[in-house]
Amino acid sequence: MIYELRHVTTYGYSRQVPFSRCILRLLPHDGPGQIVRKAELSISPRPAERSDGICFFGNRMTTVTITKPHRELKVEMRARIEVHRQAPPHAGLTRNWEEVAQLALASNSLAPDSPAHHLYPSRLVPPVAAVIAYAAESFGARRPVLEAASELMARIRRDFSYDPEATEVSTPIAEAFAQRHGVCQDFAHIMIGGLRGLGLPAAYVSGYIRTIPPPGEKRLEGSDASHAWVLLWCGPETGWVGLDPTNDLIVADDHIVTAIGRDYADVAPLDGVVIGPGSQKIGVAVDVIPVG
Repeated sequence: MIYELRHVTTYGYSRQVPFSRCILRLLPHDGPGQIVRKAELSISPRPAERSDGICFFGNRMTTVTITKPHRELKVEMRARIEVHRQAPPHAGLTRNWEEVAQLALASNSLAPDSPAHHLYPSRLVPPVAAVIAYAAESFGARRPVLEAASELMARIRRDFSYDPEATEVSTPIAEAFAQRHGVCQDFAHIMIGGLRGLGLPAAYVSGYIRTIPPPGEKRLEGSDASHAWVLLWCGPETGWVGLDPTNDLIVADDHIVTAIGRDYADVAPLDGVVIGPGSQKIGVAVDVIPVG
């Protein structure tokens, strides 16, 4: 599947901002199952300084410094991406989860795709006893790891309600778990926290999912949204498998990866420092258009 992708973020400030320095993680990830044919980032006002690079996990990062006074900052990303992922293995034929946990703990690799980086608590995914106990209900003795994780994913989809008003970016996972409401970021963090609590490597993925309109209706421009899901390491033979707890889906060709990290803090699309008084409003519009 080939997609045309457009992501526009607009910051409107109540008073003039004289200076800002930002890190952008908006250009899509180039890796297994996904090829970036072209990608570009336009920023207004034009930055006085700009540098592009790749972080440890292979994510594309752009650092910009804007010194021109402004009341609006607009960042637009456009890309053409080809996605063709291999079918996941039969869940019941994967290694049992205890064995996967032992193999991950014994890993001597520090390569970017090593499970060692995603075994331990991170800034936004601390250990929460209630979350770990919830996850453990799906992981009976010697159960195949992908089978157990798929059940956990389905339970999160069933037990939690998608509610954009319930949480913010800074909401702790313990709070989101207790209220059983949240968004894709919360559900991914909760699943990651449960898996890591059982000794299983789990990573956070930011990106997009193609939305399909109801029969007979046109797709609305700008109606797609950023998305988040989980990567689970299932052993050396199987490697990493994507799991989308918001939709109870094994990740396939409808998902587009932007960045991979330990949690949202590693992959935030835009963060940095803005110097200036007043408040700000943020607008985001995303289009994911299949073209072939």
